[in-house]
Amino acid sequence: MTSNILLIPAFFFSALCGFIFIPMILNFCKEKKIYDIPDERKIHKSGIPRLGGISFLPSMLIAFLVTTFTFNRFTGVSEVTFSLWSLYFFISLLLIYGIGLVDDIVGLGAKIKFIVQIFAASLLPISGLYLNNLYGFLGIDEIPYAIGAPLTVFVIVFVNNAINLIDGIDGLASGLSFIALTGFLFCFVEEGMLLYAVLIAGLLGVLVPFMYFNLFDDPSKERKIFMGDSGSLTLGFILGFLAIKYSMDNPNVKFWNPDCLLLSYTFLIVPSFDVVRVSLVRIMHRVPIFNADKNHIHHKLMRAGFNQRQTLVCILLLALFFIVLNLTLNMLVSSTIIVAIDILVWLIAHRLINMAIRHNGQPIYLEREKA
Repeated sequence: MTSNILLIPAFFFSALCGFIFIPMILNFCKEKKIYDIPDERKIHKSGIPRLGGISFLPSMLIAFLVTTFTFNRFTGVSEVTFSLWSLYFFISLLLIYGIGLVDDIVGLGAKIKFIVQIFAASLLPISGLYLNNLYGFLGIDEIPYAIGAPLTVFVIVFVNNAINLIDGIDGLASGLSFIALTGFLFCFVEEGMLLYAVLIAGLLGVLVPFMYFNLFDDPSKERKIFMGDSGSLTLGFILGFLAIKYSMDNPNVKFWNPDCLLLSYTFLIVPSFDVVRVSLVRIMHRVPIFNADKNHIHHKLMRAGFNQRQTLVCILLLALFFIVLNLTLNMLVSSTIIVAIDILVWLIAHRLINMAIRHNGQPIYLEREKA
């Protein structure tokens, strides 16, 4: 319990780093004219600096190192041990962070980013970290490495892109990530995995100053900033890693917990379901699956008549609703039935959104507009 006190300074020290780094990044973007330029698909009307996500990884790591070093000095602990998969995780994370940064500054093709994501995700099962149990979902329990390893790569790349693709309005990717990270924080604390909990607290901390500049800063001061791919890809990769790390059945690390996979899935329902729905819609309309369009849930809510803030609140409340719903259902039915109910709720929600869009005289589906 005493060691959990580390979470508080990690959170606040990372937030402090964010409030120092982000204004510096803003000034750099303005000096170098690095802006997110609006087009027919984007919501904003003028160029906005897009490198806010650069602050995420340094702030998280600085907070982690400072808090653990200080704690060790006071407790007399002389060393901190890291597993092989922790080392591989940091190598993978640096790859994702780097590819996002390069994309934000000079631009990269989707195929290059996708290949790097697959390579980075593949390092984790190589190190021994992979999804090895479905805990009764669809009647499946333990799964072999030959299935679990590629499934792990798929999950991490999928979550990585889900967070990246839902980053379409102010505060959405950061808000959904904040909810998911908070859920994982409680889970990792409950399991006694302190080092990961400190990392999560550090990432939560830097999201606070980012959301301040992204959502609440005075527009007249021109201090607004986007996270860019360096931020959304970093958040997505960390969330995918945490989902696998928490879901893996490993008696050497944590006690048996049949609910871990369901919880990991629950924290990520909204971005995951959204990217699946958008992909299916593109396939139905014979549009290349990697083509950008305006058919994500936030686009649809805005066509239904909501403004950006109202849309943000609706989606965040939906994410919280799924968490409450699944925690309640978990006491009553199996995980397979819970997932089926979640899908039904998602379909009903979109049915209601579609009705509102029609009432507002807007099209349900929008193809990508020509520039």
